Amino acid sequence: MKLYRAFLAAALAFAATAACAQYPDHPIKMVVPYSAGGAADAQSRIVAVKLSARLGQQVIVENRPGASGTIGAAAVARAPADGYTLLYDATAHAVNPVLYKTLGYDSKRDFLPISLVSLTPNLLVVRTESPYRTIADLTAAARQKPGHITFATPGQGTAQHIAAALYAQGNGLQLTHIPYKGGAPALTDLMGGQVDMMFSNMAASSPLVKSGKLRALAVSARERVAGFPQVPTVAESGVRDYAVYEWNGVFAPAGTPKDVAVRLETEMRAVLQDPEVRRRLEELGAQPIGSSSQDFARFVDEEMQRAEQVLSASGIKQE
Repeated sequence: MKLYRAFLAAALAFAATAACAQYPDHPIKMVVPYSAGGAADAQSRIVAVKLSARLGQQVIVENRPGASGTIGAAAVARAPADGYTLLYDATAHAVNPVLYKTLGYDSKRDFLPISLVSLTPNLLVVRTESPYRTIADLTAAARQKPGHITFATPGQGTAQHIAAALYAQGNGLQLTHIPYKGGAPALTDLMGGQVDMMFSNMAASSPLVKSGKLRALAVSARERVAGFPQVPTVAESGVRDYAVYEWNGVFAPAGTPKDVAVRLETEMRAVLQDPEVRRRLEELGAQPIGSSSQDFARFVDEEMQRAEQVLSASGIKQE
């Protein structure tokens, strides 16, 4: 009996190893839990094309939007952990556990981080006719009239919300939050004068700044960005260690075989070193990364901790 069990265990191990060696042998689904046409969707399609070529199987992008990304994420959490269903998520992945008491999944326990794809800075923008010509002007006005300055975001708990909250907290300001259902309507109202300021994803706001429809006062990156060398960082205005990015990364369901996870990590890192991929992501305002699984897991943990601290200090409670 012992010999039979040993033989069976060896056979199962061999079968698992063989299955991993053949991975992938059919198309892979990459779930984007946001609408088609958005920043995450655009990046995912650039990545998917090159990843398909490297894996020798098509990587199909599937949009599953709704509930701040939680619908698509829940679907991947429930998917078989075989490497054939992946999640292409963004900053909301780390923020949603802070905002919602019930998600239907555990953002840490149910996912295996594969690789951080990109970091995208935000621009602090105002309308061209705004009286605020510098971030110092804006900060001074907000100090003089607590709660008078309004800021738009694509929604509560977004990277743009965190960027504004950190700016306010770092300067001891009281700003009034006006959440929208997406970045586009928020930018429209900003240009129309319905709100005073906004931290906006660089991919969305930089064309409006360059065309003269908006004025950029600061960038949320650690250092000034190449496209706007004249625009200072928020940290330069006096908020020490300030840096807020909208990020994107790839996850697999927890329990994915190690060999499969390593293959995915290796290929993702290679994809993010491809000159064409890097060029196209940079055109979207993103900074290509391509991290290890371990570094990405540590990054997500830090993002979750910061989201909890920032949103708690802002008085935002779980729904």
